[in-house]
Amino acid sequence: MDRLLADFAQDIAQQGVRIGGIMQRHSRRANGTHVMLAIDVATGQEISISQPLGSGAMSCNLDTNGLAEAAVVVSQALRNKTDLLVISKFAKQEAAGRGLRLELVDAITRGVPVLTAVPKNCLADWRTFTAGVGTLLPCEFLEQWWCDISTRVARSGAFSPSCGYLGTTIPDRLITTVRLSSTWSVSNAPPT
Repeated sequence: MDRLLADFAQDIAQQGVRIGGIMQRHSRRANGTHVMLAIDVATGQEISISQPLGSGAMSCNLDTNGLAEAAVVVSQALRNKTDLLVISKFAKQEAAGRGLRLELVDAITRGVPVLTAVPKNCLADWRTFTAGVGTLLPCEFLEQWWCDISTRVARSGAFSPSCGYLGTTIPDRLITTVRLSSTWSVSNAPPT
């Protein structure tokens, strides 16, 4: 999913879309240890979000300081009035009320379109977070989702602050798109 979202973000940025947010990338250091990086989609800046714990460690290696730095990048993207905010995932930290959850809320309340991924084990928390509003679509409709949103913006001249657009990729090749409004209307696409 990380590669799919990163490629999509790069493609639309090349079309002149103002995009901001964080993508996650995993790599290995020369000594073989696993590293998680948050990548600023606008600048390419890498932020380490994992901490070295040693070879027998059993606890989570998420670096909360790195995550806080990633949150600053997302907040700055919102202040820069991006056309699309990408947050690599809504996972355990966000489900527990931490991580980039506040930045997601900020983007949604501002009416900024958001694209994120949700692991299956966090899907129930995601549905609670979004009040169950959404549409499941195959991943190949990601570009169509963005085209529909940008067409609406072109017609109205701006994103409506009272109406946010949220696209959620789910690793089993599904995407949830959510249109949040005062009526919390739901539209469902047939599964493919």
